[in-house]
Amino acid sequence: MLSVVRQRKEVKTTEVSELFPEQEEHVKLGNAVPSGCTNGRLWKIVSFTFGGTVALCMGLLTSVYLATLHENDLWFSNIKEVEREISFRTECGLYYSYYKQMLQAPTLVQGFHGLIYDNKTESMRTINLLQRMNIYQEVFLSILYRVLPIQKYLEPVYFYIYTLFGLQAIYVTALYVTSWLLSGTWLSGLLAALWYVANRIDTTRVEFTIPLRENWALPFFAIQIAAVTYFLRPNLQPPSERLMLLAIFISTFLFSLTWQFNQFMMLMQALVLFVLDSLDMLPAVKATWLYGIQIASLLLVCILQFFNSMILGSLLISFNLSVLIARKLQRNLKTGSFLNRIGKLLLHLLIVLCFTLFLNNIIKKILNLKSDEHIFKFLKAKFGFGATRDFDANLYLCEEAFGLLPLNTFERLSETLLFYAYVFVLSITVIAALVVAFHKLSDPANQQSVSKMGKCIVDLKPETAYNVIHTILFGFLALSTMRMKYLWTSHMCVFASFGLCSPEIWELLLKSVHLYSPRRFWPGMMDELSELREFYDPDTVELMNWIKSNTPRKAVFAGSMQLLAGVKLCTGRTLTNHPHYEDSSLRERTKAVYQIYAKRSPEEVHALLRSFGTDYVILEDSICYERRHHRGCRLRDLLDIANGHTMDGPGENDPDLKPADHPRFCQEIKRNLPSYKAHFTRVFQNKTFHVYKLSKKK
Repeated sequence: MLSVVRQRKEVKTTEVSELFPEQEEHVKLGNAVPSGCTNGRLWKIVSFTFGGTVALCMGLLTSVYLATLHENDLWFSNIKEVEREISFRTECGLYYSYYKQMLQAPTLVQGFHGLIYDNKTESMRTINLLQRMNIYQEVFLSILYRVLPIQKYLEPVYFYIYTLFGLQAIYVTALYVTSWLLSGTWLSGLLAALWYVANRIDTTRVEFTIPLRENWALPFFAIQIAAVTYFLRPNLQPPSERLMLLAIFISTFLFSLTWQFNQFMMLMQALVLFVLDSLDMLPAVKATWLYGIQIASLLLVCILQFFNSMILGSLLISFNLSVLIARKLQRNLKTGSFLNRIGKLLLHLLIVLCFTLFLNNIIKKILNLKSDEHIFKFLKAKFGFGATRDFDANLYLCEEAFGLLPLNTFERLSETLLFYAYVFVLSITVIAALVVAFHKLSDPANQQSVSKMGKCIVDLKPETAYNVIHTILFGFLALSTMRMKYLWTSHMCVFASFGLCSPEIWELLLKSVHLYSPRRFWPGMMDELSELREFYDPDTVELMNWIKSNTPRKAVFAGSMQLLAGVKLCTGRTLTNHPHYEDSSLRERTKAVYQIYAKRSPEEVHALLRSFGTDYVILEDSICYERRHHRGCRLRDLLDIANGHTMDGPGENDPDLKPADHPRFCQEIKRNLPSYKAHFTRVFQNKTFHVYKLSKKK
C-alpha cells in the first residue's frame, strides 16, 4: 500500500514539474523530505500564478498602449465617419468594407449571399469572396456585433478595432509564454514583452494597418509556436500531449484561415521540422503529428473557402506528403556510420525535393492553377535568376515592403540592446546545435560514450532546437523580404530574452553588460503617448463625398488598386479592380486598367475601360507624376517596359524599347483636346484627383 501511495505521489510531482519547469530543482521525488516537497510545490503554484498574472497584464497594457497610439495619431474618436474609413488604407479598406457590408445587410442570410455572389468588387463579374479572400474574420465579427447587446454602446468601427487590439494582447501573452517555456522563468517572458513594446516600430504595425491580414493571423501563429514548444518537450504525460495537439490544430487552423500567405509561413515551419527530424533532434512521431496537423488545417480551410485551388496547389501540402512518403520508402535513415548517414540524408533530401516538385506540378496541371504564378516570377527575379519585364513581378520588386531589410532596422534594434542580445544567444545556441547534430550523426556503436561527452559539453532540448532553426529560417525570410520582418523581430524578442534568462549564461551577461549604456525606454514611450495628431486628408474626403452625392449607386469606377479599396468602403460603388492580387484574371485586368498611366491613345484606353463596364475613371497626380521611386520603378515606367515603350526622363533604355506612338494618357487628357473630350468628360477635380466620366459609345 505504501509503495502505491509513493508511486502516485511521484506521478503527481512529475506532472507539476511539467507545468512549472523553472522550479524543478526544488522538487524531490519520494518521501525523504516531505516538507521540502510541499514547499517546492507551493513555490511553484505561487510562481505560476504571479507569472501568469504578469503575462496577462503585459498583454493588456500593450493592447491599451497601441490603441492609445492609434487614437493619438488620428484623433480617431473625433473625426468624421468617412475620415475613419479612409484611414484604412489600400487593402485594409477593402477588407473592412465586407464587415460593413455584412452589418448593412437586412439579414445574415442575405449578407452571406452578398459575399458568395458579389458583383461589386469586380465589375461585370460575379465572384465568391469567401473563396477568393480570407475574410471569415470579418464575417464572424459582424455576426457577433449583430448578436451581442452592444449596439447601443459601441459603434461598429470600434468593435472592429478593439477586437484587433485585443488580439495584440493575446499575441504578446503568447510570446511571453513561449519565452517562459524555453527559459524556465517568467522573468524571461517579461523581458520578451518589454522588448516587443520597446521595439514597436519593428515588431508590429497594427496601429496604422489595423485590418491587415497579418494582424489577425500572427497572434494565432504565436499561440501555435508556444504550443509546439511545449509539445516538443520530452516525457510529456499523454493528457498533456493530447491537449497540446488540440491547441496546435486550432491555432494552426485559425492562422491558416485568416491570412492568404499562411502556406508560405507554414512551409518554413515544415522545413524546420524536416531538418530536426532528419538529424534525429526530435522524436519522429511528434514530427509526423505536426506534418499531419498542417495538412489537415489547410484542407479544412480549403473546404471553408469553397475548395480554393491555390490551397490545394500549395508547396506545403506537396512537401509534407513527400516527406511522409520518402520516410516510408527510405527506412533505417538514422542508422549507420557518420559518412553512411550523411549519404542517406543527402539521398533523403533529393527524394523529398523530387517528390515535392513532381506532386506540385501534377496538382497544378490537374487544377489548371495559375493564381500563385506571380509569386514565383517575383521570387525568380528577386534572387537573380534572370531579369523580367513581367508587370506583376516588377510591381512587387519595386515595392519597398518586398525589398531587402534596411540596415537601419538593426540600428534601431541595437539601441534597445535586443539585437546584441539576440546575436549573443544565437551564437551560443547555434554552436550547441551543431555539436548535438554532429553527435547524433556519429557512429551509433559509440553512442553511449558520445552521449556522456555530449552531456558534459551541451544538451540541447528538442523545443530549444526547434526555436533555434525557426528563428534562423525566419531571419533569412525577413532579410530577403522586409514585409516579413514582423515574424522575425517578435520571435527575436522571445529568443533573446530566453537566452539571457537562462542560468547558464547569466554570468557571461553580467560581465559584458557594463560595455553598454541601456536606452531609457520609459521617457521615449511617454513621449509617444503624449504626441497628439489628427487624421487629415481633405482631398480624399472631398472625392468620397462627391462620389456618394453625384454618381449612381451602380456606377463602376476604375483607378488605382489602393484608392478603389477606399471607394468600395466609403461609397459602396462597384470596382473594376482591387488590391487583393491572388487571382490571375484580376492581375490581367489591373494591368489593363493601369493603361490610364501609360502611353496609349484615348480610343485604346476608352475601349479597355468600357470592356470592364467602367463609368468613371479616377486619375491621381501622385501616380502620374510619381517621384517617390527611382527611374525604372515608377508605375508609369513599369507600364512602359511591359508595353515595349521607352521610359521618360534622363537615363538609358534597353535597345529593344521603342518610342510610343502616343503621349502619356494621364497627362494628355488634362489638355482637353477634342480627341479626348470625345470619350472622356471631366466631372470632378481637386489638387490630388481628377475624375472623368466615360462616354457610352464604343
